Amino acid sequence: MGVEILNKPRNQIYEPILSGPREWPVVLLSKNRKQFVEEVIEFSFQRIKELKQSKAALIEELETTLYRERLRIKTNPWKVDPKDEKRFWDDIKTKLLKVSPEGTPNQNGSTLHDDILRSIIGRYANEITGNFRPSSYRLARTIATFGFRRLLNAARIKRFGSVFTGKLTLRDKINIVGEIDHIRALAKKGTVVMVPTHFSNLDSILIGWVIHELGLPPFIYGAGLNLFNIGIIAYFMNSLGAYKVDRRKKNLLYLETLKAYSNLAIQRGCHSLFFPGGTRSRSGALEKHLKLGLLGTAMEAQRACYARDDSDEAKKVFIVPVVINYHFVLEAPVLVNEHLRREGKERYYTEQDRFTSSYNIIKFLLKFFLKGSDISVSIGRGMDLLGNYVDDQGDSLDRDGKSIEEREYFVSGGSVTANTQREAEYTRMLSKAIVREFHKINRVFASHMVAFVAFEMLRKRYAQLDFFNFLRLPEDEIELDYEKFKDACSRVRKRILKLNRNGKVGIAPHMELELDDLIKLGINNVGMYHDKRPLLRNKQGNVVTQDLTKLYYYRNRLDGYGLEKKI
Repeated sequence: MGVEILNKPRNQIYEPILSGPREWPVVLLSKNRKQFVEEVIEFSFQRIKELKQSKAALIEELETTLYRERLRIKTNPWKVDPKDEKRFWDDIKTKLLKVSPEGTPNQNGSTLHDDILRSIIGRYANEITGNFRPSSYRLARTIATFGFRRLLNAARIKRFGSVFTGKLTLRDKINIVGEIDHIRALAKKGTVVMVPTHFSNLDSILIGWVIHELGLPPFIYGAGLNLFNIGIIAYFMNSLGAYKVDRRKKNLLYLETLKAYSNLAIQRGCHSLFFPGGTRSRSGALEKHLKLGLLGTAMEAQRACYARDDSDEAKKVFIVPVVINYHFVLEAPVLVNEHLRREGKERYYTEQDRFTSSYNIIKFLLKFFLKGSDISVSIGRGMDLLGNYVDDQGDSLDRDGKSIEEREYFVSGGSVTANTQREAEYTRMLSKAIVREFHKINRVFASHMVAFVAFEMLRKRYAQLDFFNFLRLPEDEIELDYEKFKDACSRVRKRILKLNRNGKVGIAPHMELELDDLIKLGINNVGMYHDKRPLLRNKQGNVVTQDLTKLYYYRNRLDGYGLEKKI
C-alpha cells in the first residue's frame, strides 16, 4: 500500500487536544518569560564556562565575538536590528579593554570577563525569546483564515462578490495528509518536535495554520530573523510563537544561547518546530544533510527528562518529519541562482531578490490563489530521539515492531548520564532517519514530474556541454517533441507509482489522471507565477522552456529516486 492515505475526510474538524490557552505550554512559558530568560542565561553561562575553562580562552572568545559582531554591524546590517546595536558593542569593547589577565574579582565576587559574558548572553537571550500572546495568536489566525478563504472563493467562483461568501475552506486548497491522528496522540503523551522541509518564506505561516487546523496547541518556532524584515511576515511570526534565529551570528556565545533556549523550552513541554535544513533549500531538492545543532538540543532535553524522572512516566520527546509541497515557490529564481553561484562560483551570476517586501508577498498570495494551485503538507510518523518509530502510545519500536526502551540508550553505569560523543552519534542517526522519512512522505505533483522529465531529456541531449554552459543554452535551441516527451513521462510515472505502492514516496491524487491531462496539469502549474516559465507548449504543441535554471530547480524535487534511469 502507498503512503498517500488521508486519515480523515479532507474537511474533518479536529477538536483541540487541550481545552484552552491557559493549558498551552507556550502560554505558561510566556507568563514566566523573565524567569525563563534568566534560566537560559544561567544555562548558557555554565555551558560556555565548561567549554572555555581557562580565563585566557574565555577572554579570547569574548574578543572574537566582539570582532565578529562589529564586522556584522558594518557589513551586513538589517533594519530589524536593535537601534542601540552599535552602542552596546562599543560598550563591550570598552569593558574588554579593562579586563586583566588575572581576572580580579569584583565586589559581587564575579570577574569582569564573567560580567561581560553574562551581558552578551543576556542580550542574545532576550533577542531570541519570543513574546507569545494568545490574543495576538487568535487575531493572526483569524486574519489568515478569513483572508485566504475569501481569496479561494473568489478564485473558484470567478466573481468579485464571492469574496464575501463562505462556501469553501482552506482545506480545499491545502491538503493535509499522512499521520494526522498519530501526531495528535503523541502531542497528548509528550512533547512534539516538528521538523519540516523548508522551501519558502511562507512555510512558517503555513505550518502555523496546519498546527491549529489539527487541533494542536501553538508550537514555538525557530524563525530566521531575516523574516522580521518583511512587515506582514513579522506580524505573523511575532503572533504565532516564533523565537528569532539570526544566521549571521556564528559565534559560540550566540549558538550556545540559542541551543539553551530550545533545550529548556522542550524540557518545559513546549511543542517545538524548526527547519532542520537550517534554511530554505537553495537547489529545490529535499534536504539531504541536516543541521545537527537544534536536533542536538532535543537530544539533550530528552536525556534531562530521563535524568530528572526515573519512572515510566518520564516525559518523552517525539520527532515528527513534515514535507511541504508546492507547484511553485515564490523565491525560486533567487534561491536557485544562489545555489548555482555557490556551485559554479565565477561561472555563474545571481540576480537580486525581488521578494523581500510586504507588497510583493501580498501580490504573490493574490496571484497564487487566483491561479488555483494547490499545496500539500505531509505528516510523517513520529520517531524517538534515535530515529526509531513510535506507536500512538509513544513507545519506541525496533525494525520488527517490537517495543524497546529508549531510556537505556542514555544509561551508563546504571544511571542516566551525559555523554557528548555518544549523543552526537545518536543525533547523526536521527538526522539520517529524518532524511529517509522526508523522501518517503514526499508527495509527487505533476509539476515535479514534468520538470524532471524535461530537464533530464535536455541534459542527455546536450551531455557534451559543461553543466553551466548547458544552462546558458538559447531558448530557440530548446524544444522537445511532445510524443517523445509523453513517452518519457509515461515511463517515469510508472516508476513513481511503483515506488508509491512500495511505500517509498507519496503521490497527489492527480497523478492517476490520463497522461495527456496529467502533463497539461503539470506544465500549467510548474512555476506558474514566474515571468519566464520553466515549461510551456509552443504553437507546434512541443515542449519548450523559457528558463533552464528554474526548470532545474523544480526538477530537483524528484532527485534521489533513481528516475533518471527511465529517461
